[in-house]
Amino acid sequence: MKGKVYLVGAGPGDPELLTLKAARVLKNADAVLHDDLVGPQILDFAPPHAQRYNVGKRCGKTNITQAEINFLMVRLASLGLRVVRLKGGDPLVFGRAAEEIAALRQAGIEFEVVPGITAALGACASAEIPLTDRRSSHALIFLAGHHAVEKDPTNWQALVSSGATLVIYMPGYQYGKISTKLRAAGLAVETPCAVVSRATTTDEQVFTTDLENLPGAPQLAAPTLLVIGEVVRHAAHNALLKQPISRNSEFLQQNFPVGSVHSILDEGRTA
Repeated sequence: MKGKVYLVGAGPGDPELLTLKAARVLKNADAVLHDDLVGPQILDFAPPHAQRYNVGKRCGKTNITQAEINFLMVRLASLGLRVVRLKGGDPLVFGRAAEEIAALRQAGIEFEVVPGITAALGACASAEIPLTDRRSSHALIFLAGHHAVEKDPTNWQALVSSGATLVIYMPGYQYGKISTKLRAAGLAVETPCAVVSRATTTDEQVFTTDLENLPGAPQLAAPTLLVIGEVVRHAAHNALLKQPISRNSEFLQQNFPVGSVHSILDEGRTA
């Protein structure tokens, strides 16, 4: 009797950002194959009897091949177990899900994808960076930093001309080469950038700079994300933000007349 495999997104790190469905699936798991970056608090959702396998790949180092992961999923499910393939962020974003889905289909194993909050959403929420802004960025592009250095298939000119916010996953510490490529493609040197390290966890760090000074960004702890675009000017504690949002009463009086505020309050009381 064949079991079932669940490709589950563990979110960006904070266990409270795990979806209700992901938590339910984990609680019923017989075996969990998890990425290296999935924290113990999330793994604790799985029952004590569940088999646990660390199948993570980090910084180009692997303790297990993708073929071996595929075999393990198929084998465990063939034994009738409920198998959770637990991936950081969302399983369909830079998570090799396509390869695993193909292997499960070929073996005739039932599977289900449980989406999660991808790292870019978690990182930018913590750093208070809006990924889009109708005034400056109407599009959003995710790309992998692995290709920023060698055998690069990326059309950097097209990325720059799109005017989109760029979120580079797994940038490593190749900030200088990424900056060079973007500047050569025509992106302004004053374009703001943010490096977010270990997003949504207690160890999170955010460093803001601009494209010209990006090569000097510190080597923060992995995993990191690189966000590039005008939207970074809105980041919390951003040194590039020349006009901080005012929270004083003068700002309120100038922008929200007393009469309109009272009218809103009255509507709320009578609703």
